[in-house]
Amino acid sequence: MENALIYTFHTPGAAAANHVYRFIAPSDLQLIHVSAVGSNTNNATFTIGNSVTAADYLAASDVGDAAVPSEFDRDDFVGGQFPHIVKGTIVAVAVDYDGSAGTAVQDLTLILTFTEG
Repeated sequence: MENALIYTFHTPGAAAANHVYRFIAPSDLQLIHVSAVGSNTNNATFTIGNSVTAADYLAASDVGDAAVPSEFDRDDFVGGQFPHIVKGTIVAVAVDYDGSAGTAVQDLTLILTFTEG
């Protein structure tokens, strides 16, 4: 396997508002895997995109429930391909903490795995 970069985002406790996590790609990257989970049964959703298009890489997807992660890979990404992200791109992970006014996520964890190149 090529060099892997893993970005982990965690928000402890019960979420009370939407969140957007951002970082700048340190090199050319390919998104190869995502997992998302809350400690409770929840209605939270998230997207992965860039600073221009919120769902450019992964359209709105459900966060896993009751400590069982939801997993996403090539087939789930926009276009059915591993997204290629150019060095310097602002990557944005937007979380809707309760979906459409449902149950808020608790102890949210998102893990994004990338390869370089």
